Amino acid sequence: MLKRRLGRTGLEVTEISFGALPIQRCTMEEAGPILHAALDAGINFIDTARAYTDSEAKIGQHIAGRRREFYLATKSMARDKEAMARDIDLSLKTMRTDYIDLYQLHNIKTRADFEAVMAPGGALEALREARQAGKIGHIGITGHNVELLAEAIKTGEFSTVQFPFNFIETRALDVLFPLARSLDVGCIVMKPLGGGQVKNVELALRFILEQDIAVAIPGMDRVEQVAQNVQVAKSFRPLTDEERAVLAAEAQVIGPNFCRRCGYCLPCTAGIDIPTVFIFHLQYVSYGLKEAIPMRYAALKAKASDCTGCGVCEKRCPYNLAIRERMRQVAKDLG
Repeated sequence: MLKRRLGRTGLEVTEISFGALPIQRCTMEEAGPILHAALDAGINFIDTARAYTDSEAKIGQHIAGRRREFYLATKSMARDKEAMARDIDLSLKTMRTDYIDLYQLHNIKTRADFEAVMAPGGALEALREARQAGKIGHIGITGHNVELLAEAIKTGEFSTVQFPFNFIETRALDVLFPLARSLDVGCIVMKPLGGGQVKNVELALRFILEQDIAVAIPGMDRVEQVAQNVQVAKSFRPLTDEERAVLAAEAQVIGPNFCRRCGYCLPCTAGIDIPTVFIFHLQYVSYGLKEAIPMRYAALKAKASDCTGCGVCEKRCPYNLAIRERMRQVAKDLG
């Protein structure tokens, strides 16, 4: 695979790399072959997070012995110095390494988040000290708010910015990515496949590879996904007009305000698997699976009709989706 420079970090990373969020859905045993397949295929950049339950532990368990073969990135939701310092040490211990190439402030969603991490005694202080101590190499930032991230990278504190981008969600092209390139900040693309909802995987990844970004990190939880994603990069060719039309049609079906299955809304106070409920509903309404989906939906322990309307999920959602309203529609359609 071709490699691209990750901004001023100077790291040369494979343009399609490994997003580790989905391996939290695998057992410890299942995760091993997937991680090894990624490295065997030539992927040299792995991105995870403290918030991805046991994903860091799976990386430490299975590929700590191959640490020299890949750059390692993780992130923390900590907002103050003490909590961030604790998370950095936990990441090092859990992933069985003495060095993390890129540590990121995770999901800076609000002005309050931004001010907290940047203030004296904030999380950024811990990251700076960890870098000085040789525990981490570079500091990055992630989120879903274009304006806040643009403001953040203008401070000069961050070497990378991670933001959702795909053929449906193109906001980053207008301001954030051009600004990042002008500041030599590496652009990391999360959700290149819309959190797993995109059907035309090859076309979607080729769309991403046409852009002037450093690296895309599609989530992978099957060996077959690793092979498919890597092959797109190895045999890349630009999209044709006909293929662009296919993506445009799919974008119309999915719509602009779709659930990316990031899981930040969880746990639900009523035990509802919100992302799964939404993907079932999309498949039922938009993809015509009128027989299969009701059967799969019926097997869920908690359904949309169990929603209490507490709104906790909406406060967590980085996309500000109207989850309660959607739950009412799902309950109407599926029960």
